[in-house]
Amino acid sequence: MSNLPAEHLQVRDIGEQGLLERLQRFCPSEVIGDDAAVLATESKQSLVVTTDMLVDGVHFSDVTTAPEDAGWRAAAANLSDLAAMGAFPLGITVGLGLPGDLSVEWVERMYQGMTECLQKYNVSIVGGDIVRSPITTLSITAFGQANPDFIIHRSTAQIGDAIVVTGIHGASRGGLELLLNPEIGQNLKSEEKVALITAHQRPRPRLDVIPILKEILFSPCSLPSAPCLISGMDSSDGLADAVLQICRASKVGAILEASKIPLPSTFNHWLTLQRSLNYALYGGEDFELVLCLPPQTALELVKKLGAGAAIVGKITPGSTVILQHENEKIPDQVLTLRQGFQHFS
Repeated sequence: MSNLPAEHLQVRDIGEQGLLERLQRFCPSEVIGDDAAVLATESKQSLVVTTDMLVDGVHFSDVTTAPEDAGWRAAAANLSDLAAMGAFPLGITVGLGLPGDLSVEWVERMYQGMTECLQKYNVSIVGGDIVRSPITTLSITAFGQANPDFIIHRSTAQIGDAIVVTGIHGASRGGLELLLNPEIGQNLKSEEKVALITAHQRPRPRLDVIPILKEILFSPCSLPSAPCLISGMDSSDGLADAVLQICRASKVGAILEASKIPLPSTFNHWLTLQRSLNYALYGGEDFELVLCLPPQTALELVKKLGAGAAIVGKITPGSTVILQHENEKIPDQVLTLRQGFQHFS
């Protein structure tokens, strides 16, 4: 039975050990095989650990996500969390909960997508576990390392800091809408549709930002007597959520300028401004970084990052986060966590 092609096999046909044997080809042979993985870290580096769970029907579905894309997104989400802390990845472990009637081919394709994402950053799957579950579930733990003097926290935003986003927001939500409702994109060119759908199915964690930020902070021109505290996180749950979480942890407020939020150019002839902003603020899964840092440092970072990066607001006294519009006829809007996606609500 196990000699049949993967598309004709279900997980129950080959069992745990049979599936493990198939999946081990996605892992480096010198690391797997023992009860735990051993990862080397550089001297004087802090270990950074993050865990993310993805559940079929909640985070992905066959309607919008091929198995390869589910794997890519799962890996990207964890690498993005490491980037948000200023860390470089060392490896990941994967816990799988699988129904017995799930196709072995689906699992292998999911691992293929995960590997395709990880290989771009020289990261490997170094272990994991498999259990029976009524719902397909992925639990990934990612390990990274960071200079202890350069760890990005949510709780260190300072009044007067500029708020930087490393790229456009709303594209992933736009892609999801096209996948769910293909008819709504009839006015879009095929390449515009592909760009938005790719943003949803194959997001890129912004690990590239970290060395650029380090270069700015630790350049010979920087002032060692005045260390720069950076606050931030990724925007996996939406731009509004990221700013609100940072402000809550740092006990500050913020003003966001609606006109400064970088949106996909496609939105200009497809969505209303209000819908575009809603996708950017609450759509989530753009996996950009949202960073709070001194204005001059922010300007230099935006210049080096180029297209898509922007200063979208500033940190203020108090605890309120306000969205302002250039058009004074549009009233200011107070943003809250209740407006975005929340599990169990």
